[in-house]
Amino acid sequence: MLDDATTGQLKSYLENVQVPIELVASLDDSPKSAEIAELLEETAALSDKVSYRRADDHERRPSFAISRVGTDVSVRFAALPMGHEFTSYVLALLQVGGHPVKAEPEVIEQIESLTGDYAFTTYMSLSCQNCPDVVQALNAMSVINPRIQHVAVDGALYQDEIEAKQILAVPTVYLNDELFESGRMSLEQIVAKLDTGAQAKAAERLAAKEPFEVLVVGGGPAGAAAAIYAARKGIRTGVASERFGGQVLDTMAIENFISVQYTEGPKLATALEQHVLEYDVDVMNLQRAKRLIPAETDGGLIGVELDNGAVLQSRTVVLSTGARWRNMNVPGEEEYRNKGVTYCPHCDGPLFKGKRVAVIGGGNSGVEAAIDLAGIVGHVTLIEFDPQLRADEVLQRKLRSMPNVDILVSSLTTEVLGDGSKVTGLRYTDRTDDSSHDLELDGVFVQIGLLPNTEWLEGAVQLSPRGEIEIDERGQTSVPGVFAAGDATTVPFKQIVISMGAGATAGLSAFDHLIRTSAPAEAVPA
Repeated sequence: MLDDATTGQLKSYLENVQVPIELVASLDDSPKSAEIAELLEETAALSDKVSYRRADDHERRPSFAISRVGTDVSVRFAALPMGHEFTSYVLALLQVGGHPVKAEPEVIEQIESLTGDYAFTTYMSLSCQNCPDVVQALNAMSVINPRIQHVAVDGALYQDEIEAKQILAVPTVYLNDELFESGRMSLEQIVAKLDTGAQAKAAERLAAKEPFEVLVVGGGPAGAAAAIYAARKGIRTGVASERFGGQVLDTMAIENFISVQYTEGPKLATALEQHVLEYDVDVMNLQRAKRLIPAETDGGLIGVELDNGAVLQSRTVVLSTGARWRNMNVPGEEEYRNKGVTYCPHCDGPLFKGKRVAVIGGGNSGVEAAIDLAGIVGHVTLIEFDPQLRADEVLQRKLRSMPNVDILVSSLTTEVLGDGSKVTGLRYTDRTDDSSHDLELDGVFVQIGLLPNTEWLEGAVQLSPRGEIEIDERGQTSVPGVFAAGDATTVPFKQIVISMGAGATAGLSAFDHLIRTSAPAEAVPA
């Protein structure tokens, strides 16, 4: 099951297990059960603190529990946790085995203080880069507080459950048999959703912070670079971010990041955050900006109001709020979001195995999505508005070579069709003759570009007609002391490496502004 290199790494990790743990399997005669048994046997052979036995006493077979001997601490996988979930498996072994959970003390205290019984089920896919965050967070919570239980279910392995619950997007989390949330969530987000007083507590802590010299809004590649370059100057730097990593978290393969031949978005996002934390940077996660409050005097403090009501103050601000997937804005799209309409082919593709789907968009993202899906689903129809595809020629050749793909150009999607609970088709107009056509489908994957996250800045800084923040070659916006970088700006090419360079420019420009501004700072009105 495991190659020599992986076996060596796992053995090294298991040296951190502090208390005995037991791997308890519930299996059947399926090939997947045999693979799970092989994985567990190999794992148990690597440490004298890990044992394995077969019980066959759980309702889901195949599945297995990782349990701390003599306690109620346990997590369960109804899956063969390989691919993206292998890290989740390793972390579960270590944490159940007594290795401390890495989380802020106040978050751990919140989890320990939760009362009541919580039975979580996460439906995931092994190809989903967003799922491990949710699986690992809920596993950690079940280790910290034994009244929290968690099982991670591979949707491709338990297709009957997926269909019964009409789950068409992962990760999807159920709590006590009721839908809890769908989509990527961090540990802090889950805890905040359970602890209703968390937001008020966070706002109080944030409002009490001393003013920053550079405040970065956004934690993607641009924001991380700006924070690092500012912090290296020895000035008080903060980062307020809704989710550290930004759009990179939703990116699968990255093959054009210079000097790194291949990586994946979540890995890069983790590396970005770890690099930022090497410096004295105040990272404030789960913080969504609501309003920019310009300084009242030259050199005065600039305010950033957050959704929770807190106002952060700083002498300079770097805006790096990035972008999000563009919607089609047609009838049915919002109604059937996560019910067949999806924006992540890597995450949700396995849920459509053998089915008919459409991909909207003929750029690189759309064509790559169609190629990936063609190896999983029954049939793919790619729909492009322009008279020709816009993707690189090498991708187009690959797409056209696949037998289960149709390509429709000069086509405008006009409606997503459904039966009230899930997608059943799509309506489009042939732009060459204005005729309308219906396609019978089970899923629609939208890949039509990005929108800048700048709505909250309207009227505060100069925006382009496309909603992008207008900047000069130094990253300066129309407001003194406010700089910007990355996909939210007018920089023409939206690439990770370009965003990082622009973030570095903005961070250095903010520092340059500080040393040239000698007026005493004055607090902004709330």
